[in-house]
Amino acid sequence: MHKEILVIDDNPDIRSLVSNILKESNYDVRTAANYDQAVFELNKKLPDLAIIDIKLDRADKDGIDLLKLVTEKDKLTPVIMISGHATVQIAIEAMRLGAYEFIEKPFTKEKILNYVNRALEASKLKKEKNLIEDKLFHSFELIGKSPSILKVKKIIEKLSTSESRVLIFGSTGTGKELVARKIHKNSLRSKEPFVIINAALLKEATYEKELFGEEFDDGKISYGALERANKGTLLIDEVSEIPFETQANVLRVLIDQKFKRLNGSKNINVNIRLISSTSKDLNDLVKKNKFREDLYHRLNVIPIELSDLNSRTEDIPELIKYFKEKLSEINGVQQPIIDITNDNLFTYDWPGNVRELRNLVERITILSSNETQSNINKLIEDILNPSSSYQNKNLIEKSFSSPLKEARKHFEKEYLTTQLKKNHGNISKTADFIGMERSALHRKLKELGIKGIN
Repeated sequence: MHKEILVIDDNPDIRSLVSNILKESNYDVRTAANYDQAVFELNKKLPDLAIIDIKLDRADKDGIDLLKLVTEKDKLTPVIMISGHATVQIAIEAMRLGAYEFIEKPFTKEKILNYVNRALEASKLKKEKNLIEDKLFHSFELIGKSPSILKVKKIIEKLSTSESRVLIFGSTGTGKELVARKIHKNSLRSKEPFVIINAALLKEATYEKELFGEEFDDGKISYGALERANKGTLLIDEVSEIPFETQANVLRVLIDQKFKRLNGSKNINVNIRLISSTSKDLNDLVKKNKFREDLYHRLNVIPIELSDLNSRTEDIPELIKYFKEKLSEINGVQQPIIDITNDNLFTYDWPGNVRELRNLVERITILSSNETQSNINKLIEDILNPSSSYQNKNLIEKSFSSPLKEARKHFEKEYLTTQLKKNHGNISKTADFIGMERSALHRKLKELGIKGIN
């Protein structure tokens, strides 16, 4: 199938010239002679590439406005801007807004074809990369066989025919968005939109606009997340960050399934499945009057809790294997040799959870895929424990400044915590390794205040 290019220029000679050049190179061409025609053509169907003149027939609208319209619809559709009398400032502004290239008139046949071919190729590569990454994300299963992951998998399976609201609890990087996507994919709404709004990234003044949309005096409409998610699923990430005043409006939507856009007078009916996620304790926020109790109960119909990675270290080898395969495929490099028995992987706290582990594997895959296992082990140690020597020194100094009994307690606590992590919280294996009876180890852990490590 031939690529389609839309040529927008109010000069008929330029329009004809560019169209003929492109047709000779086997491109399909549409044209627009003015601003309104251009808007009509862009709304009818986005081309594979647009060539837009800066100056058009209207004083209040120009090619920059059309560039904005294209990028709003699809950021991956390349746009080449052309002009015979544009300033450097206009050219810079066009590039800043997403134009692939800016060409001054007059131009040669070779020049226009060169830029067109390069723009289409760049767009193709970006789309392919996004497709691979999207496939990676959507094919991603909850990796692991720990009890906590198996429990989450079972809940997701049971939710396949349910329309119930879901509230996902978990620290940053535990996979809250992934779980939400899996719920949507397994639901009866799987063919409808899945829309995400991250409440933690919004400015306080923009929450309602982002959720409900906005109407303008000139008739334009900015559609909010609720409308974009109609018939599908809306994920409100970090729902705890929604301002208290806005929470009442969200509650009203959940009850009535309708709302008004900002500056709008007409009720908009929506049919959505709402999933919320949070890294904070909403129950605690309710007690502190920072989150509405009635909204909390509306959201928390089916709770799903995601465990931190440091409490399910037995899943780390499987996660590493998965990330190695997928990330090497995306980046076109061979899989690195990562020693999945490396102690550092199991004793590290993983504050960024699964996301941090993925970042580590990605870094190794891109930068060290051809390195030896020993070099990669050293790299992992340097990344995960950059201040290990300092920490050890600190511990030693702390021990030397303490009475013998307290120093021994410090050492035993550090030693047993490390061994438990190495053995994924398995008491029996830890007891065998350190040469202690299982019951005695239980008593010692209780005495030292070491809670179970799963």
